[in-house]
Amino acid sequence: MKLSCLPVSFFSEIIDGRISVGDWANMGSEIGLDGIDLSILFVPDQSEIGLTTVREQIESTGMSVTMITSYPDFTHPVAIQRLKELELEIQVVEVARKLGAKMVRVTAGQAHPQTGRIEGIDWAVEGLSRLTEGVKDLGVQLVYENHAKPGAWQYTDFSQSPQIFLDIVRQTADCGLGINFDMGNAATFAEDPVGLLESVISRVVSIHASDSSTHGALNHTLLGTGITPYLELFACIKRNGWDGWICMEEASNLGREGVEQAAAFIRKTWAMS
Repeated sequence: MKLSCLPVSFFSEIIDGRISVGDWANMGSEIGLDGIDLSILFVPDQSEIGLTTVREQIESTGMSVTMITSYPDFTHPVAIQRLKELELEIQVVEVARKLGAKMVRVTAGQAHPQTGRIEGIDWAVEGLSRLTEGVKDLGVQLVYENHAKPGAWQYTDFSQSPQIFLDIVRQTADCGLGINFDMGNAATFAEDPVGLLESVISRVVSIHASDSSTHGALNHTLLGTGITPYLELFACIKRNGWDGWICMEEASNLGREGVEQAAAFIRKTWAMS
């Protein structure tokens, strides 16, 4: 198992420029992570010079980018916007390639009130399939997540429901799309998070380690203090021979201490499972 982290607790500071991506990489190195994750929102300057500078800042600390999280909205009710989302996401994957990222996290899209279940699934499958085909030669693995809601969106994820998530997973089985399984989201929204993981484990490329304090509504808390059954989930993936990247989604708002405690919890629990 290798450990990375998406610093949700620092999103505002990084986006506002109060903490640089280089600062975050240095913190990750000092904490002993194997890699760092970025949101595409951390990279406003996507020029060749800008991307080269960011990559050099990261690599100077001994770190590399494991995953870039992104937010394509393939379930938008307007067809022209769905096409624009595809074009923008192809650019995101190109940015990821230039930063040396191994993976890009992708989403189905928002639960727009105008978008019905059947058409939304169809649009999500079409968008994710076309995207995977369009970037297949860039050397970056796309991973689709059982997602909830980022701050950048107005609505929750269209596939927040485990049933819709599974429908989309089944219909993208042959296009080369991997899965980033979010354990906290599964614990929050699925009646049987271990069963949900079992049903998709053959496609799981990466894990988002997050935690929530409540069922039915995502309320981020420090990893290990919420409802996510990590021992059972880790035992499940080990039984299936999985040993890849665990990317912590650290959103406790406890600063560096939160990242350190989360990393210690994941490593200890992994060893115990």
